[in-house]
Amino acid sequence: MVLVTVVGEQQCKKGFEFVFGGPLAECRECKVKNVCFHLEQNRWYRVTEIRDVHHECKIHEGGVRVVEVEKLPTRAAIPTSAAVEGSMITYEEMDCDRMGCSHYRICRPWGAGEGMRFRIESVEKDIDCPKGASLRVVLLG
Repeated sequence: MVLVTVVGEQQCKKGFEFVFGGPLAECRECKVKNVCFHLEQNRWYRVTEIRDVHHECKIHEGGVRVVEVEKLPTRAAIPTSAAVEGSMITYEEMDCDRMGCSHYRICRPWGAGEGMRFRIESVEKDIDCPKGASLRVVLLG
């Protein structure tokens, strides 16, 4: 199934990746809001095709263009005991406040929020956590 949405003209490039943050209040009256709002909130997407259809937009300078996108897996660190390829998990955010840590973005990834359900698509490497937690990198789909 092809997923169609709109992205700002400035971001309109094949391969552009983004996290859909959810609907904005400014978009309530927009005639194409349903094209935007059907994506899953807090999930990663990549533009695969660009269509010729252009719309004006209150948010994006220069308007938006209709594009085809694909949902991407989210790279995240989870407890090693839960890192089983093919299993379903309910994502729990890491209790970490070390923003300077080189692993912070993978321990608190964009595209995964508290309580979201994911299938573990693959299991990657262990992480050397400075707080001593036993963590492994996985791809969540």
